[in-house]
Amino acid sequence: MVNRILVGAHYGLKDWIVQRATAVYMAVYTLVFAACALALPEFSFESWSALFGNGVFKFLTFLFFLALFYHAWIGVRDLWMDYVKPVGVRLTLHVVTIFLLVGYAGWAAQILWRL
Repeated sequence: MVNRILVGAHYGLKDWIVQRATAVYMAVYTLVFAACALALPEFSFESWSALFGNGVFKFLTFLFFLALFYHAWIGVRDLWMDYVKPVGVRLTLHVVTIFLLVGYAGWAAQILWRL
């Protein structure tokens, strides 16, 4: 009998679906954002502030960033699991990646709600 270590076997389909869902959301948001940006009368701070003055647009933008960071987490996590074999190095890279992505999410929130 061969003993196999099934590390990460529970990810599969769920993460595949999440990556596709976040990609679809990001694509739709990008098209909506482009249409809104092109519809601005001028590219000034006041126009951008008016665009993001709407709480709904701020929320949808923050959701875009959360989708982007979660999408990136799945991809980078899989990359670390597939190509970094020493467990300590892989764990360190996972932790650094998580801290960076959470920090980026906080930074995005700070920027959006400062407008």
